[in-house]
Amino acid sequence: MSAVQDLTHRLKDDEHALLHKLRLQRKQRLLDPGNDYTIGQVVADKVASTMGSWRFIIVQSIILLFWIILNITAFIQHWDPYPFILLNLALSFQAAYAAPFIMMSQNRQADIDRREAKSDYNINIKAELEIELLHEKIDKLREDEIGRLISLVETLSLKLADLAGRTA
Repeated sequence: MSAVQDLTHRLKDDEHALLHKLRLQRKQRLLDPGNDYTIGQVVADKVASTMGSWRFIIVQSIILLFWIILNITAFIQHWDPYPFILLNLALSFQAAYAAPFIMMSQNRQADIDRREAKSDYNINIKAELEIELLHEKIDKLREDEIGRLISLVETLSLKLADLAGRTA
């Protein structure tokens, strides 16, 4: 066997092994989707989805507006007069605690996206290998068909030559 044929044969074996591995991974993914989230991840997702909603923005804006109006008009005692230092402290406190929750949620989502991208890549490789196998099978069928046609033509040629020899 030549070096090129040997290399081609080894590459085909590697492709078949990879295809088998990808098929097994798909079966495992179907059996175990892997949605085991910790309590911290669930809380981080809830906080991020709540704070990233229009409902939260509207409710917080109403509370801030109410706070400012009450402190400017003095319906109640000025507990936080202008420049609203207590309000700034409360908003800073909220931001200081919200940011890590949002970052945790984003990091987890990035990990999920990376896994999905890797899965998509593996699926594309698998599809490419499956298509190559189909092409090989079609080529093999075509070669077999051509071989049968050539043998039929040779048989017919012999019969025609035999028939021509008898009539002459």
